[in-house]
Amino acid sequence: MKKTLLGLALALSSTTAMAESVNIGAPSWTGAQAIAHLIQEVVVSRIGGEATLVPGNNGAIFQAMDAGKGDIDIHPDVWLPNQKSFTDKFVDGTGNVALSENAYEGKQSFCVTKSFSEENNVTSIFDLARPEIASKMDSDNNGKGEIWIGAPGWASANVNQVKVRDYGLMPFMEPIRADQAVMTATVGDSVKKGIGYAFYCYSPHAIWFQHDIVRLSEPEFDPEKYTALQPDQDPNWFENSKVMTEDALKQVQIAYSKSLEGRSPAIADLVKNISLTGEDVSAFAFEIEGGKDAAEVAKAWVAANSDRVDGWLGL
Repeated sequence: MKKTLLGLALALSSTTAMAESVNIGAPSWTGAQAIAHLIQEVVVSRIGGEATLVPGNNGAIFQAMDAGKGDIDIHPDVWLPNQKSFTDKFVDGTGNVALSENAYEGKQSFCVTKSFSEENNVTSIFDLARPEIASKMDSDNNGKGEIWIGAPGWASANVNQVKVRDYGLMPFMEPIRADQAVMTATVGDSVKKGIGYAFYCYSPHAIWFQHDIVRLSEPEFDPEKYTALQPDQDPNWFENSKVMTEDALKQVQIAYSKSLEGRSPAIADLVKNISLTGEDVSAFAFEIEGGKDAAEVAKAWVAANSDRVDGWLGL
C-alpha cells in the first residue's frame, strides 16, 4: 500500500510539485553537505518537488524541525550518540522529530600523518604528552602543541575537549576549535612542510582519500569510563564529564520533522528509506573537497545509481 501511494504521488508530481516541497538543513561539515545535496537532487529530479538548502548548526536545525512550520524539515547527518541530547529532547521528548530507518556507521578518533607517526614513533594518544612530540606540534611557539578538536558548535568538540583534559594532555597540548576547512588545510600544510599536527578525525570523511593519515590508539571503549555531557544537559558539562576511553562506533541517520509527513508525504517517505554507506559518504566528500560542485556530484550519483534511488522511492 505504501509503495502504491508513493508511486501515485510521483506520477502526479507534475501537478503537485508545489505541494511537495522541503527545506533541508545544511550543517557545515562536508558529509552533511553531500547528503543534503543528494536529498535535494532526488526531490527535484525524481519527485518533481522543490528543495531548498538552509545553512544552520545542530541546535537551530533541531529546533526548527521541532516547531514543524517548514522553516527546516530535515537534518541530513545526525551522529549518535554525539547528538543524543537533541534526539532525547525532540525525538523521545516532544516526539515532533523522527529518525530515518537506515543508518551508516561512523568512527571517531585522533589522527596524525603517517609520516610523522613513523618518524617519531607516535602511535597512541598518550604519545602527545611526550614533551619532544608536543614541541614539534607547537606552531605558534607558546610552549604547547596544538590539537584540533572540532568546529565551534560540534558536540564532538566538547567531548574531545574533555578527552584532552582526562588523557592528561593539557600541560602539553592546546585544544583548538576552528572550522573544518582550517583542519583540512593545516593537514595538507603539515604534509608539505614535514611538521607535526594532531587532529580530530572521523570516517567517513574525504581526508582518508586526500592524505595518508593514521589513527592514534586510545583505551578501548568502556561505558563506565565515558560520561560525556553537553551544555544543554548541564551548565557545568565540562566539570561533570569524564571521558577516559575511545568513542563507541556511531550510528549516523537522517532526522526529519514529523510535520513533513502531512505536508509532503512523498518526500517524507523518501527520507525514511534513504540508505547510504560510509564509503558512499566518503566518496561524496572527497569529490566535493576536490573542488567539484556538491550539486553536480549529487546529480551524477543519482543518474549512476538509478536502481538504488528507485528502491528509496518504493518503485
